[in-house]
Amino acid sequence: MTQKGDGGDQVVLGTNDLIPSVPFLLHHSAMTVPVARLSSFYLFYYAALGAFTPYWSLFLTARGMSVTAISVMMGLWYATRVIAPSTWTSLAAASPRPIRLLRIGCVLTLVSFAAFLLPLPQPWMYPAMVVFCFFYNAVMPQFESITLTHLGSDSHRYGLIRVWGSLGFIAVVTLFGWLIEGDGTTSHAGLLPWMMLPLFALMVVSAFSNHYARGVGKAEGDASGFWQIVRRPPVLAFFLAAFMEQLSFGPYYTFFSVYMDHHGYRTSTLGLLWTIGVVFEVGVFFTIGRFFRRYDASWMLLIALVSSCLRWAVTALFPQNLPVMLVAQSAHALGFAAFFAAAMQMLATYFPGRLNGHGQGLLYGFSSGVGGVLGALIAGQLWKIDDGRTAFLAGSGFALVGAVLCFFALSLPLIRARRSSMHAP
Repeated sequence: MTQKGDGGDQVVLGTNDLIPSVPFLLHHSAMTVPVARLSSFYLFYYAALGAFTPYWSLFLTARGMSVTAISVMMGLWYATRVIAPSTWTSLAAASPRPIRLLRIGCVLTLVSFAAFLLPLPQPWMYPAMVVFCFFYNAVMPQFESITLTHLGSDSHRYGLIRVWGSLGFIAVVTLFGWLIEGDGTTSHAGLLPWMMLPLFALMVVSAFSNHYARGVGKAEGDASGFWQIVRRPPVLAFFLAAFMEQLSFGPYYTFFSVYMDHHGYRTSTLGLLWTIGVVFEVGVFFTIGRFFRRYDASWMLLIALVSSCLRWAVTALFPQNLPVMLVAQSAHALGFAAFFAAAMQMLATYFPGRLNGHGQGLLYGFSSGVGGVLGALIAGQLWKIDDGRTAFLAGSGFALVGAVLCFFALSLPLIRARRSSMHAP
């Protein structure tokens, strides 16, 4: 059922409800999760990303940037992920009012992005990109921690809230693809910052309506033990596998739109290709909780890596075959959504309580940050060989390495443990 609370509708849930319950430090049988408020942040954050990821390279092209310059610019996006998440989550952990850090970060994201409304000379585009990307990348790991404090031990139901981010992405990538294409004679990619600005403004509004779950994390976990957990072989394997997955996405996030444009696809068709993957992503977020109730999250991590390996190989070999590309894009549901949900589930297990924010920061910083930077730079260098084919084949190889690591370090021990338990007297 729903009830009115400060800041919007809230869902009051029992233990048998399909929407996440919150078993945190309260003495009531029915707990309250601010589903609408949590979902709204994912909606607006990923709606903006739905404009940025597919179309930002087209905007930079409209500004007269070369392929090399674009690869550097997108590399800055990932470079800020190396330091921004861990910096922001560390500041939040040390703050008596950590929610202020989320709100400040969102306001600074909006203000710094507004710089792109100006006709900046190309040299000034780089520092503007650094500042904007720093704050944009800083806020989501902290918000993931906020969401998990509300879900508590029901972290497997995270997808029911996160799915709104996918829906926002779908809506924007479809609408903006149509708007940018216009009548087909001239591109409107130069107007992209004006189109994105309202989305960041709505994200700020959502940030001011959200907060951490009361009391959660204040007595759980010891930050001093964080690196002891990280050094455990399964945890190290998890971070390395996540790193390889993000490394494999380098060509996709940096040049997929340019790659498709090179093979003669219209902007509206490009929007369809981006959308199809996220449509299937929605289905994964709605249903994956059932998988986690029956199987260890590491199995889904393995499936995601294998899926990405096949996807990038197909993208490299059959770019001009639209039906095949649509099938390949549907694999985004596993390579991104299933991977992400599995990562959140494993982080909740490895890093309880106050440690979760640190775990989020490390995942975003090392996997998305370092992995993303190297992926973009490697893609930029390999692009020169044959206009992207080799770059996507390299991405397939990176995902394969991650899959092998995941299997031997995480999945195989589970198989052996199950066999041992079956043969135990």
